Amino acid sequence: MPRVDGGIGYEWRSETEYYGYPLVSVAFGRNGKGAMRVAKGWIAIGQFALGVVTFAQFGVGAVFGFGQFMLGIVAIAQFAVALLFGLGQFATGYVAIGQIAFGSYALCQSGFAEHLWSQTAKDQEAVRFFKHMAEYAGSLLNKK
Repeated sequence: MPRVDGGIGYEWRSETEYYGYPLVSVAFGRNGKGAMRVAKGWIAIGQFALGVVTFAQFGVGAVFGFGQFMLGIVAIAQFAVALLFGLGQFATGYVAIGQIAFGSYALCQSGFAEHLWSQTAKDQEAVRFFKHMAEYAGSLLNKK
């Protein structure tokens, strides 16, 4: 049920909860005290959000995050700070793909990595890794 507290925006939490957090939390705008609403749940959706899976402008996705500024194990965002895989204009992660990228394996215009494939560097291990990654992704898309 939507929360009504005199603020501007919207806030909703599913009735289903696990360990005290809603399965789904949606929030945007400001509450009655003028503070920004933050979606907090297993699946969090909002301008600001914290969740296991997060879709937000600014967020933390414990496992996965998608948004403008995102922190998570896997992050897809304009500014993606990830532990394992980051994809974005600026990306970090063990595997990072972006205009500017930092990681163990990085595919980018400019960046720093143990294995770098960029405009100025073409580490053969990075080329092999990213070609294999692209072939694997293509095979998943072509499965019937």
